[in-house]
Amino acid sequence: MPRNISTPSRDSLPPSKPRGKAAADTESAHALFQAAVADVVPLTFDRIHHEPVPPPPIPRQRLRDEHTALRESLSDRDPLALALEGGDEPAYLRPGMSPRVLRDLRRGRWVVQAELDLHGMNRDEARHQVASFLAECLARRRRCVRIVHGKGLGSPGRIPVLKHLVLSWLAQRKEVLAYCQARSADGGAGALIALLAG
Repeated sequence: MPRNISTPSRDSLPPSKPRGKAAADTESAHALFQAAVADVVPLTFDRIHHEPVPPPPIPRQRLRDEHTALRESLSDRDPLALALEGGDEPAYLRPGMSPRVLRDLRRGRWVVQAELDLHGMNRDEARHQVASFLAECLARRRRCVRIVHGKGLGSPGRIPVLKHLVLSWLAQRKEVLAYCQARSADGGAGALIALLAG
């Protein structure tokens, strides 16, 4: 037998809130909040905005120019007016300098303050090391330096290749005032003593 399913009547449902009541509650809550914060003074933020200090500019073009000039100044050109005094011993004196400067350098009156040893280096390595060494000596105010180029005993034909290159390189540098072969105690024919501008 089919069962009768009855639907609840409207009278049996709980009474629903009128729609206007929710809106009234929201407005009431808002009014209460406004009353609660009526005496509040809004905060003002005095933010100090610090601009970051930019780093100093890098003089890239000047550095490139100096690098190019340094590379060109140590070319493999023939020696420039190398003055040979005292037999076959190499010596150089920048034009305009007193001969006494070279004489004092030969006699060991200058104290050697830095040294560079080129043993075992090829031409390009030696050129780079000489350039770096001179730049460092100038920066540290080293006036008298020794460059050991060797006697060429291990070279083909026992020809001191680096010796002739170093003579040429130094004669082309404006900071080199004079140079001469080192005394026997300081390396003799295998080294040079150079005087740099202060």
